[in-house]
Amino acid sequence: MKTKYTYSFIGLSIALLLCFFVNISLGSVSIPIKDVFNSILGTSDNENWQYIIQDYRLPKALTAILVGSGLGISGLLMQTFFRNPLAGPFVLGISSGASLGVALVILGSGLFGGAFATVLISKWSIVIAAISGSFLVLLAVLIVSARVRDTMAILIIGLMFGSITAAVVSVLSYFSSAEQLQQYIFWGFGSLGNLSWNELFVFFGIYLLGMLLTIFSIKALNTFLLGENYAKSLGLNIKQSRLVIILATSLLAGTITAFAGPIAFIGLAIPHMTRQLFHTSNHKVLLPAVFLFGAIVMLICDSIAQLPTSDYTLPINAITSLIGAPVVVWLLVRKRKMIF
Repeated sequence: MKTKYTYSFIGLSIALLLCFFVNISLGSVSIPIKDVFNSILGTSDNENWQYIIQDYRLPKALTAILVGSGLGISGLLMQTFFRNPLAGPFVLGISSGASLGVALVILGSGLFGGAFATVLISKWSIVIAAISGSFLVLLAVLIVSARVRDTMAILIIGLMFGSITAAVVSVLSYFSSAEQLQQYIFWGFGSLGNLSWNELFVFFGIYLLGMLLTIFSIKALNTFLLGENYAKSLGLNIKQSRLVIILATSLLAGTITAFAGPIAFIGLAIPHMTRQLFHTSNHKVLLPAVFLFGAIVMLICDSIAQLPTSDYTLPINAITSLIGAPVVVWLLVRKRKMIF
């Protein structure tokens, strides 16, 4: 790897650590950096600060790193796979499938009524429903992709699955109560601060599997940039590579949606912002760069969403879009062309 990339990675790593500790120190209660270190190590004299850090802020900061890096990398996979700069991690309908699963639990719970509905709607039931919904859409896309030769056809099919699931959610919303609609809308805002350590370990396990599949696909991703016909001439197994890339994206994007909700902008914009900084299409460089850059941006967005020294927390979706979209527009106008 060239020296200029080494320095860039060192800079991004330092920025990530800085953003991580700043994120943990900010909130309704401001905690000095020194006490943040002591609380993480379990040596703080202030039990309240130690509880806040270890049981709430540390899991939330780690969740932000997983969400930002995972969405950024899954967006990069889809943009390379489809050779489309507008492709994001949810173009295959994964997010829509997860939303449908959650809608069936929250909006459809009124059909069961009474106490059963109250038991039915829990954190794990929503996570399981979201994962199940995204898996069913993934299964449908994989079945279709095995029969379709054109990669762009898979993109269109994914968008159609997304439209179908959105239509079903609309029907469920029409017959739901105001309370159920409010709960579903709040889930759609996205949240990083609702995970316990046990949930975070499950999240990380599935995330790690998706990352391993992504690393396995680096050579295929670089080959796809040259087009499918050229990739075939180089001996690349197109069907196998398709399967691995789609599966990796689904594991990352589907799990993130299940545990943190549908978070906008990050998956679409982070790959472009990273390309503007690194000026390369080599995925051996882009993947770790997107990982670091996505995690940094997500930590910054979460720090702003917390409204430091305030008891209020803004929806993370609103912050990612309000901050990220103008930055991407500025980058593209400044560069006048999109590196791809």
